[in-house]
Amino acid sequence: MTADFSLRNLGKTPTPFFNGRWFTVFASILILSVSGGTYLFGLYSQNVKSSLGYDQTTLNLLSFFKDVGANVGIIAGLINEVCPPWVVLLIGSLMNFSGYIYLWLAVNGDELVKPQVWQMCLCLMIGANSQTFTNTGALVTCVKNFPESRGIVIGLLKGFVGLSGAIITQLFHAIYGNNGKSLVLLIAWLPPFVCCTLLKYVRVMKGVNRQENEVNIFYQLLYISLGLAGFLLMVTILQNRVAFTLVEYRLSSCVMLLLLFAPIVVVIREELRIGKNRKQVLDDFTPLKGLEQGKLPLRSQGKEVLWFQNVFKPPERGEDYTILQALLSIDMLILFITTIFGAGGTLTAIDNIGQIGKALGYPNTSIATFTSLVSIWGYLGRVVSGFVSEIFLTKYKVPRPLMLTFVLLLSCFGHILIAMGVPSVLDVALAILGFCFGAMAPLIFSIISELFGLKHYATLLNFGGAASPIGAYVFNVRLVGHFYDKEALRQMAALGLFRKPGDHLTCIGIECYRSSFLIIAAASFVGCIVSYILVLRTRKFYKGDIYKKFREQA
Repeated sequence: MTADFSLRNLGKTPTPFFNGRWFTVFASILILSVSGGTYLFGLYSQNVKSSLGYDQTTLNLLSFFKDVGANVGIIAGLINEVCPPWVVLLIGSLMNFSGYIYLWLAVNGDELVKPQVWQMCLCLMIGANSQTFTNTGALVTCVKNFPESRGIVIGLLKGFVGLSGAIITQLFHAIYGNNGKSLVLLIAWLPPFVCCTLLKYVRVMKGVNRQENEVNIFYQLLYISLGLAGFLLMVTILQNRVAFTLVEYRLSSCVMLLLLFAPIVVVIREELRIGKNRKQVLDDFTPLKGLEQGKLPLRSQGKEVLWFQNVFKPPERGEDYTILQALLSIDMLILFITTIFGAGGTLTAIDNIGQIGKALGYPNTSIATFTSLVSIWGYLGRVVSGFVSEIFLTKYKVPRPLMLTFVLLLSCFGHILIAMGVPSVLDVALAILGFCFGAMAPLIFSIISELFGLKHYATLLNFGGAASPIGAYVFNVRLVGHFYDKEALRQMAALGLFRKPGDHLTCIGIECYRSSFLIIAAASFVGCIVSYILVLRTRKFYKGDIYKKFREQA
């Protein structure tokens, strides 16, 4: 019999199931499953472009600031260092609503909102930055509650983030039909509503030991999420072939919501089992001498290292680094460069789904399908990298950075397929890049927690994510946007047309993207080589027992 509690909890009254750490996982799943509004930019970007008269470079500038907000979460991490998770989640909810409601007013041509470009960039960045608060508040909390299953936890939760694009798309059609501008309104109110409803259940549980059946429970949650992903994939393909009515959208959304809430069955069953075991142990427990007053011998801890001390003398890998020790380490520098070249390229492809589809002559329904399919493939990348990397690490001692290297290599082929421009291959290319983009996040976040410890994980996690928008700015704004506008102007000149003020540029054909994605493919290969350097540096560390410390503490 395995009990999910420690000796410190023996004198406490058994708590209701919604106060346990498994209910924290369930609440985090629901919060993260509607937090991916940033992944839908490709779906509503055409409305922004046409409503405000932007060219592709300006649109890509908005996309860059959206990526900055979605990935630079250092402020969220620092707040999480000193505040409970519910504070972080509440701040994120307020930022989400304020940013996206302004965007919705601007796109709908509200007389009260006459935005300049910098104002649009700011509101998108604020709205997207709410995602870092949500990720930090929910994901970091669950990793600290399940430190010996961190790869699985990150993969599962980030998987639901990956599905959130498809989930929000289905709810959008069920509520608003095909009114594209209302998608921004849904993104504005839905995530804050879900987050504020559940934020009080997301908290760190202290004095909790690992369960023997812990991994099995996560596998049950995985199977439910796979069923949800399969249903979304089937519905998305069907909607691309058959025109759904509003009633049919609502029926399919009801089935989707049933699958989304299905993990509550597993959670309640497990929390009730834990409560029963705790009660049985309490009934049989005879207090030891010295424990009657709730006193326990504390585990001896080393001297606390202040944030400015030993900056260039870090501890061994796997121990708790200070923030400066981690940020100034060679390992973090390698990870940062790898993320710039790898995640920056895949993020650029995802942000340009709408424009790539338009350039190749796809209808709007197909572009919406591409967006949902990329979201689903992103989910598969997250759960596969999280679960498979954990299995390979614990059973075969395969370094997690090696799996990151393979993912980067695979992404090169996706970029090359887009550059080829074969229409029938575009969905394959986007599936590869969606999978790779999803797979990178759990791997990078797990590597950060393993190399630098969990003490300052919230801050270091968000610093690692800050590399993505740097790559996105270089690839998206300076590269893709430049080549797109240049080719669009050339096509207009060939037709004897001239651009008027306020007109948005439209480019047709694969020449709009061929050169830029060949360059991105080469950059991703450079990131693959840099990642392999980290494999060589950490292979000895991963040969050892990286979770030994947590078992000793328990």
